[in-house]
Amino acid sequence: MSRLHQKVALVTGAARGIGAAIATQFVKQGAIVFLTDIDDVLGLQLAVGLGAQASYQHLDVREEGQWQIVCERVLQKHGRLDVVVNNAGITGFEQGFRQHDPEHASLEDWRAVHQTNLDGCFLGCKYAIRSMRAKGSGAIINISSRSGLVGIPGAAAYASSKAAIRNHTKSVALYCAEQGLAIRCNSIHPAAILTPMWEPLLGNDAEREGRVQAFVKDCPLQRFGHVDEVAALAVLLASDEATYMTGTELNIDGGMLAGTAQRPTMVKTN
Repeated sequence: MSRLHQKVALVTGAARGIGAAIATQFVKQGAIVFLTDIDDVLGLQLAVGLGAQASYQHLDVREEGQWQIVCERVLQKHGRLDVVVNNAGITGFEQGFRQHDPEHASLEDWRAVHQTNLDGCFLGCKYAIRSMRAKGSGAIINISSRSGLVGIPGAAAYASSKAAIRNHTKSVALYCAEQGLAIRCNSIHPAAILTPMWEPLLGNDAEREGRVQAFVKDCPLQRFGHVDEVAALAVLLASDEATYMTGTELNIDGGMLAGTAQRPTMVKTN
């Protein structure tokens, strides 16, 4: 369990969900991990539980000054930053239902989603490159979404922001290569991963299983994905096993983007 032995990593949005799973797996694989989030209670609690290899720093990914402070602290303490995972993001529905379709979404809501998801990723890439430049190598992992590859009429801002992350990942990868830096940048595109954001929709009553089946009916594997399955891809991209992978996108969606799910049907023969 040492695929990331002594690599120094920073994970945003690490207090819960996919970010927490990535931070946990990084520690298990031997990395020194800085968990960052705006939920200081959950973030600190997780970091303490992960032991001496983990620590917590408050970071609002929308604020450039906070990125500067956190990266400076990492470099002062360890002299390098090997891995940055830009995971922090919002859907726009955190405070309840809001209209996010292309006709009715407000400019304020549109900008709020992009500020966290896209601006946060831009700043994360910017300060990752600057922090990794002295060593000349590193891994940047951007968490996009299946929604960044297909249209989502009812969540237009979210889909737009995730699509932009996909494209920016490729720009970062090419820029680093042009600079002669062995800094790799790749994106992960999860779909239907069972995270806390799903719980209000699924509920805990007797109808939960029915709702689960309804949500995954179009998934060829007929189930939700798990956060540890996403974390496993992040471990691969952060490790020295993937040093020739840059500018690529990895889909983890149970086969949804492979095509239309078709159930086998019985055919009568004479």
